Amino acid sequence: MSQRIRVAVAGASGRMGREVVKMVLEDPELELAAAVARSCGPVDAGSLAGKPYTGVLVEADLEQALARTKPDVLVDFTNPQSAYLHAELAIKHGVRPVMGTTGYTPEQIEQLDRLCKEWGIGGLIAPNFSIGAILMMKFAATAAKYLPHVEIIEYHGDQKLDAPSGTSIKTAELIAESRKELRQGNPNEEEVIKGARGGEYNGFRIHSVRLPGVFAQQEVVFGGHGQTLKIRHDSYERAGYMPGVNTAIKKVMGTTGMVYGFEHFLD
Repeated sequence: MSQRIRVAVAGASGRMGREVVKMVLEDPELELAAAVARSCGPVDAGSLAGKPYTGVLVEADLEQALARTKPDVLVDFTNPQSAYLHAELAIKHGVRPVMGTTGYTPEQIEQLDRLCKEWGIGGLIAPNFSIGAILMMKFAATAAKYLPHVEIIEYHGDQKLDAPSGTSIKTAELIAESRKELRQGNPNEEEVIKGARGGEYNGFRIHSVRLPGVFAQQEVVFGGHGQTLKIRHDSYERAGYMPGVNTAIKKVMGTTGMVYGFEHFLD
């Protein structure tokens, strides 16, 4: 058997982080090298995922964990405020970042790409790891060639920190690559209540819904003469993202530079 890929998990005590820990422990090709969470305490990482004792204690300092355990890959599901720092830290330790945390500026992505290439390693920033969500984005980009009038509506729980979501921004970017910029709607339109029409991107609108009881859904609505087309994806549980995270961990070992978007790992 070839050497296992050593994985560190940042945000290990969070809901996504626990799923990542569980997935890593269940894959014989992967090895849990470190688990990091600022507010969890020194408990065994297995307890976070309902798994047996692993011998890997959850620790608070990411840099110390990377320096001590020397993992191959860092999987990060923390928060937008920490995302860039964590990715930069991982690269400078020769660790390949797989970032499920969103909130990067284009300039930050370019800088991380340069750093990865300087170190001769790969990385991934993925707004969404769901295979279905990636297909939704691809289908939307194709539809935009023929139905350029479009709006995006994305739904998440009320505790989500960023709006619009990384998934909707990535969808909008792919749509913008497929269609010329088009200013939609009535040019004399007036928002009676500020923000009623949502955020504007490349001439179309993105609407963010934040409610308790909602997990993660997105629909892309296209309008044409006498017709509409809706492309919708619904996520129901976090385990649905794990096949994508697993694929990302393995494929990032063979890449150089920072890849933006999990769809590049599916081609």
